[in-house]
Parts: sequence; C-alpha cells; structure tokens
Amino acid sequence: MKTSVLLAGVAALAMTVSAHAETLINGIDAAFPPFAFIDTDGKAKGFDVEAVDWIAKEMGFEVKHQAVAWEGIIPSLQAKKVDFICSGMSITPKRAEQVDFTDPYWKIVNVFVVKTDSSLTPEEILTGNKRLGLQQGTAEETWLNEARKTHPKWNFEVRQYSAAQMALGDVLNGRIQAAGMNEAPANDAIKNGQPLKIAGTFGEKEDYGCAVRKGDPEILKKLNEGYARLMKSPKWEELKAKYKP
Repeated sequence: MKTSVLLAGVAALAMTVSAHAETLINGIDAAFPPFAFIDTDGKAKGFDVEAVDWIAKEMGFEVKHQAVAWEGIIPSLQAKKVDFICSGMSITPKRAEQVDFTDPYWKIVNVFVVKTDSSLTPEEILTGNKRLGLQQGTAEETWLNEARKTHPKWNFEVRQYSAAQMALGDVLNGRIQAAGMNEAPANDAIKNGQPLKIAGTFGEKEDYGCAVRKGDPEILKKLNEGYARLMKSPKWEELKAKYKP
C-alpha cells in the first residue's frame, strides 16, 4: 500500500514538473525550405524545426515556432519577442556583434540560380547588368554588397525580396535573370521540379548556428548540449535523409 502511494506521489510530481516546463519561442523564416517553413496547414516544418523539437524534448523544455520576417528577426530576438533563432542562420561577424551563436551545426555555400535554359555564368551575372534577386537581411546580400565595393566591373542590379522563394518565382517569370541564395533552398526548389538550375557559387562557405540574446547563457547551453546529443543520435541521420538540405 505504501509503495502504491509513493509511486502515485512520484507520478503526480512528474506531471506537475511537466505541466510547468519552460516554454521557449523559436523565431523562424516562414519560407526557407528545407530548414524552416510554414506548410499549407499553417504548421511549422523543416530540418531546423524537427531538430529543435527533438532537442526540446531531450533537454526538458517546451518549444513554439513563430514565423518572423527575416529582416526583423534579430530585432525581435533582442526585444524578447522570441527566445532564440534556429532557422538556417549564417554565423557572421556582424551578427555576432548583436547575438550569441551556438556551435555550428551545418556548412553551406551560396549559389546563383537561373532558369534551366539560361546560359548565364556567375561572371556574366555580376558584370552583365543583370537583375539579381536577393533575400533582404541575409548574409549573402551583405557579402555581395560589400564585395562589389572592391569590384568596379560588377554592375548587377539588386532586387530585394522578403523570402528566397519569391526571388525564385521572379527568376521563373523573367522579372530577374538570377537569384543569389544558400544552396539548400535552391536545391529544394530544383528537387521539387521547378525548372531551375545552379549557375555557380559565390562568396565563402558559411556555418549555420542558432542565435540567442547576448548574455543568455542558459538557453545557449541548452541548445549546444541539445545539438551535441542530437548529432550523436540516429535522429540526426534521419533528419538529413528526410530533408537532404
């Protein structure tokens, strides 16, 4: 009888702890497949979303994924509207002045995307007065705008977009000749049958990491430990096979 009462008490305590588990909000890009996106049912999906869901369960906290306009996602973090950002964010020196990053969890390269019947090369995109679509607030946009200051022959015209997928749409309809972005959303679009191809690469290889507010070591520690455990688990290979980012 005493054993039953004790077990019931332990179960009740566990339920109480679970009911009061900390809930953290992950800020995501609503249109950055395969890492993060909102599906047709309004649900957050993607490599980063599932990774963070696994980490939350492993580390004992609840998580909600909230879509935020990419150009305003760091200000939203600083204003405490979200608690961290795990959504295909490149680690850059400029961003590191504003936020703290976890250890890197993915390497990425930047690519130019054109229609399948295009013969444009990266050099022609940069020096041929072409209209180039870039997602606003991204590391690739920053790199190209900085690099052109030391390349006087670069004369491309930048068209800004709130999402990489919108830039790809304008490549297809002819409003722009090329789009510059991380290889993951480009490969995702090509894999899903869009008549696009990669014309070449630009910039430097980048690392993805999760961003937290400056001076928030507890969340940083949870995410770093969570990713370390995830990468050692079968779930990591399962996610890579599922999303092929």
